[in-house]
Amino acid sequence: MSAVTPATATTTHVVLAVKDLVQAKTRLAEAVPTEQRAALVLAMLTDTLGAALRSPEVTAAHVVTRDPAVAAAAKSCGAAVLADPESEGLNHALEHAAAILSGQRVVALQPDLPALRTGELTAALASARAQAERCFVADRQGTGTTLLTGIDGTNPPLFGGASAARHQGSGAERLAGLWPGLRCDVDTVADLATALQLGVGAATGAVIDRWGTTATVAEHSGGEIALRTDDGRLIRCDEAAAQLAGWRQLRPGQRVRVHPGRDGAALLLTVAASTPPG
Repeated sequence: MSAVTPATATTTHVVLAVKDLVQAKTRLAEAVPTEQRAALVLAMLTDTLGAALRSPEVTAAHVVTRDPAVAAAAKSCGAAVLADPESEGLNHALEHAAAILSGQRVVALQPDLPALRTGELTAALASARAQAERCFVADRQGTGTTLLTGIDGTNPPLFGGASAARHQGSGAERLAGLWPGLRCDVDTVADLATALQLGVGAATGAVIDRWGTTATVAEHSGGEIALRTDDGRLIRCDEAAAQLAGWRQLRPGQRVRVHPGRDGAALLLTVAASTPPG
């Protein structure tokens, strides 16, 4: 594919790389059933793209993948699809995209930011433009990277593991904005719980709602919660599943949504309906 013609200084192309659904989110795979995990990956991509494409700072979005379901989801959001060149990993996929978009301002964005607000991304990109061409946003733990600007042939992406330190060591400037949704990428159930507390986009919220079963708290004592589902089943779980989602003291009669893990036990308790970003 030929390189895109050089753009004006205000043109920004956001690039997201997504593995095939079988390999995506392997850390979630240990706990979350396969069907729900695949649906969650597509939903998070949809919400991330939606937030990005609404930003006045973003000219276009591109998704690098070889998975047809991911490609279809990207196109339905209005993003272009770039074939993953038998990927040697995330960095290689992003470098491949940057080469195709040579002459453009290329920004790498993680595809698993379901609580991302358009205003956060707009502010981060504007801040990067004002500070330096190569900037990054660290994740909520401060070790990973959710956004990296200024990708080109001489400034490659360095994602994986403790990427924040590597990006900073390569000369990228760390952006200091709060931007909780932009910093909340989802790799674990705890990350997902945090995103839900922030408020996730409509696509992710719909997957979470379908995954869960509504129930009423029957009893909460001694570190154990007894739940009665709407179809009459009794489910018991420990407080950890509730505390992940921010519950501190559930009361009898309270309505919740129960999300089972691979073993059928309650993995997470959330509010009865998901909350979209405000």
